[in-house]
Amino acid sequence: MKRHLHNVLTYFTHPITNAVSEGLNSKIQTIKKMAYGFPNPEHFKTAIFFHCGGLDIYPC
Repeated sequence: MKRHLHNVLTYFTHPITNAVSEGLNSKIQTIKKMAYGFPNPEHFKTAIFFHCGGLDIYPC
């Protein structure tokens, strides 16, 4: 704990974390596991945009 005390206290001064990027990376890794066998990288890229891009599949 003593080794990381400075970093912990710095968070209270600058409340920035990498939680969003870690969450996005986790979602992409899950898509990658599901996409095993996609015939080309474009389909994988499309799946990432579909699941992470906030697209509405039923637009008004």
